[in-house]
Amino acid sequence: MLRICCALAWGAVLSAEGWPGWRGARRDGRLEGLTPSTPIPKSLEVEWKLVVGEGHASPIGWGGTVFVFSREGEEEVLRAVDLKGKPRWRAAYPAPYKMNEFAVSHGPGPKSTPVHAGSAAGGRVITLGISGILSAFDAATGETRWRKDFSKELKATSPLYGAAMSPLVAEGLCIAHVGGHDHGALRAFDLETGEPRWSFDGDGPGYASPLLAEWQGTKQVVTQTQSRLVGVRLGDGKLLWSLPFTTEYDQNSVTALVDGDHVIYSGYQKPVAAVRVSQDGATWSAAPAWSNSEVSQFMSSPVLHEGLVFGLSMKQKGQLFCLDAATGKTHWKGRGRLGENAALVLLGPLLAVLTTDAELHLAKPTARGEEVLATYKVADSATWAHPLFVPGKVLVKDKSSLICLKLP
Repeated sequence: MLRICCALAWGAVLSAEGWPGWRGARRDGRLEGLTPSTPIPKSLEVEWKLVVGEGHASPIGWGGTVFVFSREGEEEVLRAVDLKGKPRWRAAYPAPYKMNEFAVSHGPGPKSTPVHAGSAAGGRVITLGISGILSAFDAATGETRWRKDFSKELKATSPLYGAAMSPLVAEGLCIAHVGGHDHGALRAFDLETGEPRWSFDGDGPGYASPLLAEWQGTKQVVTQTQSRLVGVRLGDGKLLWSLPFTTEYDQNSVTALVDGDHVIYSGYQKPVAAVRVSQDGATWSAAPAWSNSEVSQFMSSPVLHEGLVFGLSMKQKGQLFCLDAATGKTHWKGRGRLGENAALVLLGPLLAVLTTDAELHLAKPTARGEEVLATYKVADSATWAHPLFVPGKVLVKDKSSLICLKLP
């Protein structure tokens, strides 16, 4: 029964929108249309494993093709493979990179997840390398459409620990926060040509990824920068609202979560908090809504399900938590020592949690308490990237390989 329900639901979702980029189609970690039934499988069988190179970039899926971005030696490589692990094309470019001494354990990247622009947007796949090289590839052939490295324009082309922000595609634009520490710009580029369309030069990049929100008919790009949480207008990059937000060692890494007029955010050694975005005439503002210091997120981004926020707190060496999205009240905190980081994906009535220790947990996203239904060991090395769920399979990127496991 599980096999039938999962295959039908995932097939419908992928044909409609796929999993085109960081945290899915809406950057909220939610895979719509999935209605798996019991029993939960006792084990997952490896179907194939492909060595693809180092990096923490998450694999993405579109139209039966998986795209994975990685490093081989002094090159950054984008690959397209089918669901049987057969290569379709490989594109590479020189990208030498010297790691910050405090980030050596994380490897030489890349850390940024690619984004597929969709069939209606010309079939582009956009990547951002760890040193700040922004590229657009033809999704069908791997041919380079345009590339920018910003080395002649900005004093640094990536932040202190390497570029990790994943580009956003919206309304014919590719949006990326380029530059480095203390000097950068959130910019929009024409998706077809790569030509600049607008630039917000107010801050250097953080490690979080921008997302698209809409309030009062105004579409906004919301993101954590090096030292702020901001909302800029999609059409022209005008700053609409901003509030200071800094973390120790300049590690703003959590992609925000939008819930109605709330923006939920957190960071290293900071509470999980929310602001309420509002408009008064021509003036926008973001006022504090709630703050919860019982939990704190470092690199793991939260998900929202039926008025509940689920995430991984950095406290207790990694523990799952559940908060009320409207008030911030703690419903529960799970056991500790779950892992340094975790990628959370909502699969309909299930919550998938992939930890850096290569353990995939399936749990119930409820307010009653931590309810882990099954745990699987899915790799032999650390898994920082988000998993990719496709019809009857889950794909996992470990240190240097892409692993496909069957969902029985």
